[in-house]
Amino acid sequence: MPKLKIATLLDDKLVKVAAELPASVHRDLIAYAEALASESGQRIDPVKLIAPMLARFMATDRGFAKARRAGHAPGVAEGRDSVLPTD
Repeated sequence: MPKLKIATLLDDKLVKVAAELPASVHRDLIAYAEALASESGQRIDPVKLIAPMLARFMATDRGFAKARRAGHAPGVAEGRDSVLPTD
């Protein structure tokens, strides 16, 4: 099996968010959690994968990184904290 991009889940301060997902995305999220469980041996709640997946997506989005560096991304000008790594 190929190495999964999300390997560990970090404990962090949580903010409650409600979202609706298309059924196909929900099925894929469940399948990803099952693949991760078979790789790590630990059962993972699929909902707990959403935050690290979003963080990874944003961290690897070059356009977003460029906007952050230029100060055009919301939260940058206001000096808010972010879970994304800074370069």
